[in-house]
Amino acid sequence: MNIKLLTGNSNPKLAREVAEHLGIPISDMIVSRFSDGEIRVQINESMRGEDVFILQSLCSPVNEHIMELLLILDALKRASAGRITAVVPYYAYARQDRKDKPRVPISARLLADLITTAGAQRLVVVDLHSPQIQGFFNIPVDNLYALNVLYEYLRDKVNENTVVVSPDAGGVERARRLANKLGCGIAIIYKRRPEPNVAEVLDLIGDVEGKKAIIIDDMIDTAGTVVSATNLLISKGAVSVSVVATHPVLSGPAIERINTSPISEVVVTNTIPTDNKPCDKLRVVSVAGLIAESIKRIHEGESVSSLFT
Repeated sequence: MNIKLLTGNSNPKLAREVAEHLGIPISDMIVSRFSDGEIRVQINESMRGEDVFILQSLCSPVNEHIMELLLILDALKRASAGRITAVVPYYAYARQDRKDKPRVPISARLLADLITTAGAQRLVVVDLHSPQIQGFFNIPVDNLYALNVLYEYLRDKVNENTVVVSPDAGGVERARRLANKLGCGIAIIYKRRPEPNVAEVLDLIGDVEGKKAIIIDDMIDTAGTVVSATNLLISKGAVSVSVVATHPVLSGPAIERINTSPISEVVVTNTIPTDNKPCDKLRVVSVAGLIAESIKRIHEGESVSSLFT
């Protein structure tokens, strides 16, 4: 089987970078719209018996990009592809992974069922919001971590006065891993979230006075959490605050909040395109090499477990 790489419209720039790392072209495919808005998919190359990877981030407009992915998967299944792997750098609906209130859906599970039914035989994702989502799938799931990519950017910018901060109790393990790699201390912010997209910062555990703080999170959505955390850290004596995150969702007032906040820089990856996000504080590092290496190992039947650490 040969590697075939396809991409929808969500993140073609990342797909081109991955293709360059692999030394292969992106396969010819049309993903457009009919006049009534329905999605048109047509693959213009033979996929029979091939090892096919579809790269599609499920970012805004989320539902359109999900539908593109499902239709591409269905087309490949009907084209007798040998193996079909969905490469989803950003997995949508990941925060809706349980019933936290009566009469609400478990959206992350529903999306898993849709992707599997459409024809995916394997899934590659980057930094799932909840690693337990892997259990929603009955196919192999490779959850890659962008920590090493972010570390490469940060390692020459830290010193003994640096502290890594988790913006909530759920992110302590992520912060601990980065702190261990950087060889610096850790602090934790406790918060309570009264409703979606509203974060209330409560208190800080750890010492940040006179130190450079690095907040790490898996995603930045409306930026309410990181801006509130930054204000708290500054009030506790931090000399500067940087933010690192894998997924730059950056919805609603996020850019305005970051631009007017005391955050010195925001380091994110390109799992979601940021070309239309005007922010001088934004620094983007690429996960193309990480994704390309996982594709290469999957194709060649090698272990990908070392990429999880």
